Amino acid sequence: MPVTQAREITPAARLENVRYAIRDLACVADEVTRQGHKVLPLNIGDPLTFDFHTPAHMIEAVHKAMRDGKNGYSPSSGVKEALDAIRGEAARKGITSIQDVFVTTGVSETVDLCLTALLNPGDNLLTPCPDYPLYSAVLAKLDIGLNAYYLHEENGWQPDLDDIRKKITPRTRGIVLINPNNPTGSVCTRPMLEQIADLARRHNLVIFADEIYDKLIMDDDPHVAMAKVAPDVPVITFGGLSKNYLAPGWRIGWGIASGEASVMKPYLEGINKLLRSRLCANHPEQYAIKPALEGPQDHLLEVKGKLRSRRDLTMKWCTETPRVSCVAPRGAFYAYPSLDIPEDDEIFVRELIRQKHVMVVHGSGFGQRPGTKHFRIVFLPDEKTLATAYSAIGDFLRARYS
Repeated sequence: MPVTQAREITPAARLENVRYAIRDLACVADEVTRQGHKVLPLNIGDPLTFDFHTPAHMIEAVHKAMRDGKNGYSPSSGVKEALDAIRGEAARKGITSIQDVFVTTGVSETVDLCLTALLNPGDNLLTPCPDYPLYSAVLAKLDIGLNAYYLHEENGWQPDLDDIRKKITPRTRGIVLINPNNPTGSVCTRPMLEQIADLARRHNLVIFADEIYDKLIMDDDPHVAMAKVAPDVPVITFGGLSKNYLAPGWRIGWGIASGEASVMKPYLEGINKLLRSRLCANHPEQYAIKPALEGPQDHLLEVKGKLRSRRDLTMKWCTETPRVSCVAPRGAFYAYPSLDIPEDDEIFVRELIRQKHVMVVHGSGFGQRPGTKHFRIVFLPDEKTLATAYSAIGDFLRARYS
């Protein structure tokens, strides 16, 4: 008689610490959709869900690559013309001490590869709080505990340097800096970058500079690359096509490794070992990198104009709405308002979906200082859609908390 397997197959215990609040709310939205309602998604930063379009010359480049037979495996680090274009972009950003460049399946894979190649059991990595939940998810997968440093809301969401200093331990290997920041929309000042670089020098840390939104600064101040400020410090700069170039579904990201060659060499050998083990990133889509970085940039003027208008509408609503306040975002397309309510922000978000069919993300899903409550807005929709959403959120606040 065949033996029947009776025991459950349980997942690894470390997955208990994996959370991805941005998409975990989908089950609540599905419940509302099954009831016949349309949910307005202000939770996911995908510009193509709204009135933004991938530049035509990039689409044509990928189409041509496919027609030309670029459909097999590529070199593990990426195709030469893409790597050369990324090096050129790095030079324009002022990054001088480049040691390596590699193309990945979105910045998500860049993060995964770079953290996996660095961290041993018992090590820790400084990550911002609030942060983009990918980092905590990767760390949980590696069985590495969180070592989160606070962003200072009263100081425009700049990193809290005193908190960073307190949290550096002998097992701290690196620090993550998301700039422009997701979820707050803040942009680091150059003096702040210089102080973080000095801490990295003193404590032999790798800086992971997530600069995926570096061309989406809504005001006139230019973006300053961390690796430009600290050419001697080990820095991995993350970039990609998803946000600046409106192609999130292509899953094309990259890493730019800079710093002293002798210091970086063994770590980069580890990264390249992992790059080879996963074969390659999407091949034909890599041929959009050169035309994206070196071709027309007209779309950025249109995108930033729309974002500026929608940011201003968002800030006007935050200013006028009781129980809501917000530090004005300067980059990316997120706002992170503070809530003055008597219940958890996750309850607020879930009930907002159920009652008003508007989906935002609770601040606790990104991490926040104890005693504070927030929610993240993606202000990508057109002004009319945003106005409708904000009216619904305002009605919900008045009815629930008056």
